[in-house]
Amino acid sequence: MWTGSGRRESGVIEVPVYPAAGADRDRFVLALRPRRRMHDPWRHQGVLVEEERTGDGSAARVATIFLTGRECPWRCAMCDLWTFTIEQDTPRGALVQQVLDARGALETPLPEGVKLYNAGSFFDPRAVPDADYAPLAAALRGFRHVIVESHPLLVGRRLVQWMDALDRAAGDRPPPSLEVAMGLETAHLVALERLHKRFTLAEFARAADRVRDAGAALRVFLLVGVPFLSRAEQLDWLRRSVAFAFECGASVVSLIPTRPGNGALEALAEAGLFEPPCLQDLERGLEAVLPGAPGRVFADLWDVERFARCRACLDARRDRLRSMNLTQQVLRRVGCDVCGVADYQV
Repeated sequence: MWTGSGRRESGVIEVPVYPAAGADRDRFVLALRPRRRMHDPWRHQGVLVEEERTGDGSAARVATIFLTGRECPWRCAMCDLWTFTIEQDTPRGALVQQVLDARGALETPLPEGVKLYNAGSFFDPRAVPDADYAPLAAALRGFRHVIVESHPLLVGRRLVQWMDALDRAAGDRPPPSLEVAMGLETAHLVALERLHKRFTLAEFARAADRVRDAGAALRVFLLVGVPFLSRAEQLDWLRRSVAFAFECGASVVSLIPTRPGNGALEALAEAGLFEPPCLQDLERGLEAVLPGAPGRVFADLWDVERFARCRACLDARRDRLRSMNLTQQVLRRVGCDVCGVADYQV
């Protein structure tokens, strides 16, 4: 049903099997999903503590709390985050309990920063109830920096409400700084539309303006291995997308390899419309955009082992990317007795 072959025209892979209409795309994505895993809405799905380079060049410890909440209402073609969500609205108080449990599992002293990643949009009231803002802000006392994620079209009044909640919870102390992460994925107009993100570059830029006007920082997510683009064009459009993100005022750009597994990507790959990236693609991407970048650029290393084609050099390549994230410098490439030295142009 979903098989076929892609055809290139004017630098874009044409899509003979991918639906053109929004509702049909929703059905395409939903029909190809594997069975949903059941999650307890009162339990978080893990805590990760990493070092991250800050704006002043130092390194800070940042905890990521993977929260359980309602699924995002958008059906993006590449999304695998729905597997970490629930179908019903997030119960009031559930996220507060998850944050408190996660905080209790952290070693003291607390990390400087915390990311609240609920596999959806923080400013979606069905995913994060408005009534939870105040107790959530109170549960975050002691953190100096807070990062939340949102779809661009939901950035507005609730951003201001969340900042007000953080300010009130701080009391006499300075409130934590806030950073909003938004998934741009790519600045390629046709590929962005086909990813089914349902926003334009102009709408993304307006959401970025609202983030900065509110006094928050902006983090932008970009894909390494964009569906609907040929391999030959990936690096060029990654460079352009990074440039657009910084033009929108981003202080951080995070490069995320496109993760297969949602069914839709497998169908697109079978049709010749998507090539899953490998670890070397992530290396190549970071090398290409780091020099001269006006802000910080990170390679997302969560679950990066799934992209390794050679297990012998996985640890060395991961360590290299981690060091490049912290130093913001291109470091010497990894040599491997099994797969050799990656010899590629950027």
